[in-house]
Amino acid sequence: MIPQPSWITVLIALPTLVPLLGAALTLLRGRSPTFQRAVSVSAIGVALIASAMMLYLTSVHGPFAVHVGGWGDRDDGGSPLGITLVVDRLAALMLVVSTTVLLCVVVYAIGQGIRDGTTEQPVSIFLPTYLILTAGVCNAFLAGDLFNLYVSFEVLLAASFVLLTLGASAERVRAGASYVMVSMVSSLIFLAGIAFAYAATGTLNLAEMAVRLDDVPDGTRNALYAVLLVAFGIKAAVFPLSTWLPDSYPTAPAPVTAVFAGLLTKVGVYAIIRAHSLLFPGGAMDTVLMVAGLLTMLVGIFGAIAQTDVKRLLSFTLVSHIGYMIFGIAVGSLESTSAAIYYVAHHILVQTTLFLVVGLIERQAGSSSLRRLGGLIASPLLAVLFLIPALNLGGIPPFSGFIGKVALLQSGAADGSVLSWILVAGGVITSLLTLYVMARIWTKGFWRARADAPEGDMASSTPSALVEEGTDVLLDEREDVGRMPVTMVLPTAAMVAVGLALTVWAGPIFEFTDSGAHGVLDRDVYIGTVLGPGGGR
Repeated sequence: MIPQPSWITVLIALPTLVPLLGAALTLLRGRSPTFQRAVSVSAIGVALIASAMMLYLTSVHGPFAVHVGGWGDRDDGGSPLGITLVVDRLAALMLVVSTTVLLCVVVYAIGQGIRDGTTEQPVSIFLPTYLILTAGVCNAFLAGDLFNLYVSFEVLLAASFVLLTLGASAERVRAGASYVMVSMVSSLIFLAGIAFAYAATGTLNLAEMAVRLDDVPDGTRNALYAVLLVAFGIKAAVFPLSTWLPDSYPTAPAPVTAVFAGLLTKVGVYAIIRAHSLLFPGGAMDTVLMVAGLLTMLVGIFGAIAQTDVKRLLSFTLVSHIGYMIFGIAVGSLESTSAAIYYVAHHILVQTTLFLVVGLIERQAGSSSLRRLGGLIASPLLAVLFLIPALNLGGIPPFSGFIGKVALLQSGAADGSVLSWILVAGGVITSLLTLYVMARIWTKGFWRARADAPEGDMASSTPSALVEEGTDVLLDEREDVGRMPVTMVLPTAAMVAVGLALTVWAGPIFEFTDSGAHGVLDRDVYIGTVLGPGGGR
């Protein structure tokens, strides 16, 4: 570590503050779409630049901490009062990947809005809400105390409630009601965990709590860990706490579904990583996590096999691949944690890309149902945009999905326990079945003639936008659905390229995730950064 310059304080706060300021400006100028678009892209662009700078600084100098408000250290030697923001290699990597995704998706959404936006479309509220979601996601990765993490979850969840129910169609409201109820239960459990943690340790600062939990009786520690795991497990969609996701995400507009699928569950995974390594090291719940990871992989992929709608199918694969991340966390070694971090970054990019492609498929073909799709190979660009991330998700070499899975499986084999070997076998089966469901989409949606589809003569009458205004009509009678706007294609292609970059630079990226995993597992680094020399011990 180096002496922390004063401008670091501003830099760390930028990914949260700039989107919030952008949201306020876009709300004030709700009747100026051009202004809203410019502010939104600029705000997320600034957040991405700040995140990239933090990625570089943490890779060279190590983690940094900021005590917002200038309260500083207490006279009794305890943790600083107020909000603590901490950025280490893991947080910086998550910020860069997340803001990259958020920027590409907002450009995609703007392109869709320019093409489909009418006076009936709720475009004026979409961008401010999206910026609030961005601020919540970024702040969650930077949160250095448990209550600030809770606030971050609530901010992004409040924004997600609005985005999920845009247009207020019956299907979206029904899915939104379920999503809201599950989220509220999760939040209440998290809030109870915060209360228990404060009662047991007298602090909510993560670094100081990590020190004080060492003196808490094992039974109390395990009970507290279990409460937090349930709260984070719901948010991360870990089986059996994942049944809400496939019913909620597919109903939203394409850009909303994409950013939800790519990011929101990963914030829960990030929280599990912090709890497992910083607050509760020692493997007290590793067996539970391993079993949950195995069931998440298998139940998710078996659910995907049964689906006939591409968005629901991808939602189940999203659940399934969360299991790989839980697998890496539960093994708990340096290699498995590094592989889990790499796989989180890979999955954010690939899963988001696939949902963006589904939005293009809906525009091109008027549906996302495999009972209606066919003949999409007539659009080579669309075929390539789907094929690359599909092969990546399926774990075909040399893509990043293959690299990440091999690293996870190697770490499981190195662990050597019976349960680890069962997880390795489950991971291989899940990967093969993922490739099967991707091939199913390809053969039915792209290779098969549309006329051979059971409902191939039907399509939505209008492109899918923020409000579902279309009705089912004969394919020959559909309105202007076939053209794909350049402003939707380019961000999708950019996401494909970023996903490929994880393959091309897998070596250097794995070196970074190795150092990030070391920083995660070595608690003294994090504690010393926040509490200073001696780490409050």
